[in-house]
Amino acid sequence: MAVTPDVTDAAALLDDLVDTAHRIRNTIDSVIEGKSDVVRLTLTVLLAEGHLLIEDVPGVGKTMLAKALARSIDCPVKRVQFTPDLLPSDITGVSAYNQQTREFEFKPGPVFANIVVGDEINRASPKTQSALLECMEEHQVTVDGATYALESPFMVIATQNPIEMEGTYPLPEAQRDRFTAKIAMGYPEPAAELEMLDVHGAAQPLDKMEPVATTAEVSALIRAVRSVYVSQPVKRYAVDLVTATRHSPELRLGASPRATLHLVRGARAHAALAGRDYVIPDDLQDLAVPVLAHRLLPSLEAQGQRLRTEEIVSELVRRVPVPDAK
Repeated sequence: MAVTPDVTDAAALLDDLVDTAHRIRNTIDSVIEGKSDVVRLTLTVLLAEGHLLIEDVPGVGKTMLAKALARSIDCPVKRVQFTPDLLPSDITGVSAYNQQTREFEFKPGPVFANIVVGDEINRASPKTQSALLECMEEHQVTVDGATYALESPFMVIATQNPIEMEGTYPLPEAQRDRFTAKIAMGYPEPAAELEMLDVHGAAQPLDKMEPVATTAEVSALIRAVRSVYVSQPVKRYAVDLVTATRHSPELRLGASPRATLHLVRGARAHAALAGRDYVIPDDLQDLAVPVLAHRLLPSLEAQGQRLRTEEIVSELVRRVPVPDAK
């Protein structure tokens, strides 16, 4: 049976996606030792047109991961160091008066880039954190009544320290909900930490990194991910998973409809990275915790039992029936 041109083109795009993603992963793995699962999830969020929140204690490589992804792609990258005195205009930009033209001119802020690295985002005030709300959801910035479109692809990679640490402000629920996924780096294995001493002890590996993909390539891969097939039973399964968080007695705030969209988009990217042009329930299960847990608020009873939202989501995944058809 002859293969139609559309099928041939789709297969070629999928092969390109897997090959490009493999190059990016290898480049990042040369800097971040022993964290292949974290790197894979980071690429999944990128191809799902999402944003990533990296939370962990200082010194485990949060900023290094963000910088490694940014340097592996040949595109404009901006970094913002969030501090208590940072203002919203320091992020979005400001209208300044030009003495020569006698008119106000817009000076773009650091969000006008393909990848924006927000370091220690929860050290800034909630007002400054909220400056990212519009750009993360609508890919645009509004200043003094004028709206400016952001470049595509656009991704925010934010790092934060645990909220128990001194000098941090918890992210508002609306801000957390705009992050597609949240991950924790975790401490490296002894073997990986020993290798890190050899690699990082003599030189800075980021200085040797060269881009292995272009903005045009990443944009093409994102378009390919959008075409990954999601069957009706799998869509229903995604809705059932999110609905379960809204009815759980262990949660006082369930996941939003935006979470359902992010879960399905992430599942498409997850399937594409596995070389498939269709989503299976396993894709949703693998992403349920990183995509849903950070959006939820535990009930007082769950807090008293010291249940983490990650544990609650994992239990819900075990309870929700899995569809038979793909």
